[in-house]
Amino acid sequence: MTKRIITGSLALLLVFSSASIVSAHPGRTDANGGHRCWTNCSKWGLEYGEYHYHNGGGSSSGGSSSSKPSTKNDSTPKSTPSKPATPTYKASGLKVYVNDQKISFGSEPIFYQNTNLVPLREIAEGLGATVTYDKASGTIGVTKNNRKITLTIGSKTVFYNGKSETASVAPKVIDGVTYVPVQVFARGLGAGIEFNSSSNSLKITI
Repeated sequence: MTKRIITGSLALLLVFSSASIVSAHPGRTDANGGHRCWTNCSKWGLEYGEYHYHNGGGSSSGGSSSSKPSTKNDSTPKSTPSKPATPTYKASGLKVYVNDQKISFGSEPIFYQNTNLVPLREIAEGLGATVTYDKASGTIGVTKNNRKITLTIGSKTVFYNGKSETASVAPKVIDGVTYVPVQVFARGLGAGIEFNSSSNSLKITI
């Protein structure tokens, strides 16, 4: 009789223990007797999204039942600081002579797209030409005797006494200085030009 009572008590204890485990953490179990925790997980000693069993089997850490929620890589492109643009021109160190007289430039002549460019004011004065400038249109007028050259900032079109031609490089404004291809002046004003590469010098005869 005593043995039956003890056996019955043990059976009831197992039933109540199993029931308390299942009811301790509410949620519908799957075919394997477990599920993932999505509510008050830390209260039950679980991590958010952790797969666990209700039959005392513990949480699962293998295979597709990973206990940690998946994370996505941040695919947002990272902005990189832009590098300053490399100048497309460089100081040429060119020495210019008009009728054997060296021109003193306030700004250094430059080399741009395989062309020597010189400051407009100094080359015009050195050649004895008069310069006019229309700031609104960017038009430059250069006259000497019966010759006239018309140029426009940023345009390769040059007018020699009204007849248009295309220059190798358009006039440019750099740091407030207007640069023009020196060949334009030689041609437009009827001057001769001679370049010496060994001395990096340009001789203009007019």
